[in-house]
Amino acid sequence: MPESLDVYWSFRSPYSYLVTPDLLQIREDFDVEVNLRVVLPVAVRTKETLFDPSNLKPIKYILLDSNRRAKFLGLPFVWPTKPDPVVQDYKTFEVAEDQPYIFRLCKLGIEAQRRGKGPDLAAAISRLIFGGTVGWDQGPLEEAVASIGLNLDDLDKSIDDGDHLEEVEQNQKNLDAVGHWGVPTMVIRDEPFFGQDRIETLRWRMDQYGLRNSEMG
Repeated sequence: MPESLDVYWSFRSPYSYLVTPDLLQIREDFDVEVNLRVVLPVAVRTKETLFDPSNLKPIKYILLDSNRRAKFLGLPFVWPTKPDPVVQDYKTFEVAEDQPYIFRLCKLGIEAQRRGKGPDLAAAISRLIFGGTVGWDQGPLEEAVASIGLNLDDLDKSIDDGDHLEEVEQNQKNLDAVGHWGVPTMVIRDEPFFGQDRIETLRWRMDQYGLRNSEMG
């Protein structure tokens, strides 16, 4: 039975998006089960404004660095605004009380993971969100879900009045328990690896554990 590689991941995190191709490749290269562990973005989870409007250096750097990293990886990248998964005032950074997108996305991620397609859904949807697709929450979302062999209407019915948000909350508690707070964080044998740029270190560790698929050499 393959070992579990838990990936704590957010639909609003550019670095979570950037790690998805690597996660799919790890699944091919190693005898591990890659489990998507969706968490809420910290802005929604804590109801706090993360950035000071008088000091835009942090957000400017994140935008610069994530765009640069995407170019390095050969991935499309546009900061999502049409719509943003998190409804937020871009001048004050205040997070709206009504969040019609992020909760649905989180629940869809949980349901897809329950059906064995968590990483696939994360890759398909995040490429829409950060790839510049306008109106990604409409027809393109249905097409992306269909591309991995699932049906959006069926998923929506499954998440209606389900316990999916409770699992999202438990995922956050589990992330805290392994000693981290950010995403993406990959965890194997209770050892966390934080950040999209820690994939090679993670692969090195799994090689140490002898987890590489035999046909990969």
